[in-house]
Amino acid sequence: MRQQSKSRGFSVIELLIVLGIVAVMSAISIPYLFNYKRLYKSEDQAIKVMDIMRETGQLALTRRRSFRFEIDLTQNAVLVIDENNAAVDTLLKKIPLDATKDVRIDVIPSGVAKPNPPNYTDITFAADAIGHSSGGTTVTGNNVWAARFRSDGSVVTTGGTPINVNIYSFPPASPGNATPRNTREVRAITLAGLAGAIRYWKYTGTAFEPYQ
Repeated sequence: MRQQSKSRGFSVIELLIVLGIVAVMSAISIPYLFNYKRLYKSEDQAIKVMDIMRETGQLALTRRRSFRFEIDLTQNAVLVIDENNAAVDTLLKKIPLDATKDVRIDVIPSGVAKPNPPNYTDITFAADAIGHSSGGTTVTGNNVWAARFRSDGSVVTTGGTPINVNIYSFPPASPGNATPRNTREVRAITLAGLAGAIRYWKYTGTAFEPYQ
């Protein structure tokens, strides 16, 4: 005679209980994860900009020629451009930035004191008169901020003057607004041109503190 298995499946009630627990946990965790990601958008963008800056500096050192780093507001991207002594400089890399409604890097946040020291000049943007080649097309006239990383480790303007600058990253209170949603979410990058030193800062609500 065939022996019946003593094992059995889950009952409908047990499955409903498990599904109910999963639903409750999801309802709790999803808003938390969304807010966590939202909180650190400005930090992610600042770190992205610093990483590309450092990569540009490393290219200049290893290839023994100048490479240009640009924040291009027209394309909402950061660019790495090879100043290869050709007729037109060549676009090497283009990294998209977050939408300005989520994170702004194009203006100075209002109501926030700059890192002091070092008390550098805040970033400004202007029409690109130099341009670069991208896929065989010459791109010029975009609204950019540019820094030339040289083979000696220094960073200068396109005119050759050492750069000392503050760059900010922050979530706006509303799209198009220069007021931060929360000043504690404001991040800053300082670039010291003669040494090529890049530093990262977090706003405490009253002042910037360097992040170690």
